[in-house]
Amino acid sequence: MMDPLDVAGLREALQEGRIQWRKHVLQRLAERGIRQQQVIGVVLTGECIRQYPEDAPFPSGLFLGWVESRPLHVVAAYDLAGHRAFIVTAYEPSLDYFEPDFKTRKKP
Repeated sequence: MMDPLDVAGLREALQEGRIQWRKHVLQRLAERGIRQQQVIGVVLTGECIRQYPEDAPFPSGLFLGWVESRPLHVVAAYDLAGHRAFIVTAYEPSLDYFEPDFKTRKKP
């Protein structure tokens, strides 16, 4: 049995500034016009709509939040032993791939 994502621990790490930003995600945020503070806000106040307990090296989750009336998805992981948050990616979900609730993936 894989451990689920510790959402409370993840949020606490974010609030305390224990965040690892990978170069890749920072490049993607810049390309997509998404600010780091917006990403943090989505994880702190948004809804965890899917968990990925099998993700390595740490379990992660997909969060949905709203920034200036736009939906934003953020994938974040939490290192329980190191008490650190990792931002994996963030993007504006497309209605091409998601239902209008932005939580449900469309069937292929």
